[in-house]
Amino acid sequence: MDFHAILLFIHVTCFAAWFGTVLASLFLLKTLESRLTGTAPRAGEDGILLTEYIKRETKVADVAFIGVILSGILLASFFHGWTFWVLAKSGLIVLQVALTMGYIIRAIQPISYPCPPEMFRNWYRLFAISLGMFALVLGVTFFLL
Repeated sequence: MDFHAILLFIHVTCFAAWFGTVLASLFLLKTLESRLTGTAPRAGEDGILLTEYIKRETKVADVAFIGVILSGILLASFFHGWTFWVLAKSGLIVLQVALTMGYIIRAIQPISYPCPPEMFRNWYRLFAISLGMFALVLGVTFFLL
């Protein structure tokens, strides 16, 4: 049994699941945007739907993130070593989480629905931060590791 291949499979699968939860949230928000902004009659109900979805999505993303971290630590410890680029990738992931969580606390949590379109755009800024950091991590992974 090739332990390296299994760990690598777990690492890539967890990263894809983490990335997938972000994209799924983006698609849901884009779908609900017209119903959560302006004077939509069911904005309150859709806001509750969004809140419940985000709670469940966060659980999946947390499990995937923990899988990425644990499998990454095992891969670095047993197979790749703690090289500069492994540490750089680790630092980028920590930075991604810090930026994302900070922005959620500052700009997303205060939103109540219905909200003005200008406030709803905070969601898209959050996805720009998150997807930009995913692109940076993938760039380091594929071109520098």
